[in-house]
Amino acid sequence: MKTSDRRTFLKTSGLMLAGAALRSDAATAGAAEDAPKPWKKAFMLGGVGEGPILPRFELLKEAGFEGVELPSPNKLDRDEVLRARDKTGLVIHGVSGSQHWKDTLSDPDPQVVERGLAAIRQALEDSKAYGGTTVLVVPAVVTKNVSYRDAYTRSQANIRKLIPDAERNGIKLAIEEVWNKFLLSPTEFVRYIDEFDSPWVGAYFDVGNVVEYGFPAEWIRELGKRILKIHIKEYAKANRFNYPLGEGEIDWPAVRQALVDVGYEGWITAEVPRKGLSEMREVVRRMDQILKMS
Repeated sequence: MKTSDRRTFLKTSGLMLAGAALRSDAATAGAAEDAPKPWKKAFMLGGVGEGPILPRFELLKEAGFEGVELPSPNKLDRDEVLRARDKTGLVIHGVSGSQHWKDTLSDPDPQVVERGLAAIRQALEDSKAYGGTTVLVVPAVVTKNVSYRDAYTRSQANIRKLIPDAERNGIKLAIEEVWNKFLLSPTEFVRYIDEFDSPWVGAYFDVGNVVEYGFPAEWIRELGKRILKIHIKEYAKANRFNYPLGEGEIDWPAVRQALVDVGYEGWITAEVPRKGLSEMREVVRRMDQILKMS
C-alpha cells in the first residue's frame, strides 16, 4: 500500500471508529435517561381523623406504594402509627402541615402566627418520630387584608424562627407553592428559598399546582437542587384537578426529563383522592406509566 493510501485508510478508519464510539455513547446516554428511575412512590394520606391507621397503611402497601406522607398535627396515636409503619414496612417520609391555611405565618395577628408556629414545631417533632425528613409548609396566604409584600416579609421572618427547631430535629422545612396567590413564578420561588441561606429550608414542588400559570418542567429546572420532595396530581383547566394522572394537560415526559436533568432522586408523592384497593393500584400503575418509575 502506498504511503498516501495508507494515511487515507488510517484517517478514514479513525473517523469511522470515532463516529461509532459517539453513536454508542449517545445510545448509552439515551438508554440511561429512558431507563426506570429509582424514585420512590408515596401517597399523601390526608384527612386521617381518629380511626385505626393500620388498615390504611396495609391498603397502600398492597397497592404498591413504598411510602406515605401524613398530616401533622393530627389526632393519631403516635405509637399506633409507628406499629403500623413497622408492620407494613411503609416509610413515613415526611409530614404536611395541617394548620398552615388556618393559622398562617403571614397573618397580622400575633396570636394566629404563634399558633401557626406551634403547629409547625409539632409537625417537626412528629416527622422526626416517624422517621421522616421534611415538613411541608405553606408559607403564607395573600388575601384582601394581607398584601403580597406583607405576606413575603412576615412569612420569611417567622420561618427564620423555625430554622433552629428544624436543625434540632434534623428535619427540613419544605416550602410548597400552592393556590395561595403567593410565589407565582419559579424565579421568585428560587429567590424566596435562597434568601434564607439555610440548608434547613428547601422547596416542596407540586407539579399540578403551577399548570394554570406556568410550565412545571421550567419550574423544576429553575429550582434544581433546592427541591426536597415532589407532589404530583393531574390538572386541566376545564375541571382543574379532577382528572386521573395522565389524562389532563400536564406534559409528563417533559416533567420526567426535567427531574432527570436536575438529578432529582427523592420521593414522588401522589396527592389524589384516596379510594379502594383497585383504584390505588391504578394510581400506582399510572405513576409508573407517566414517569417510568419502574
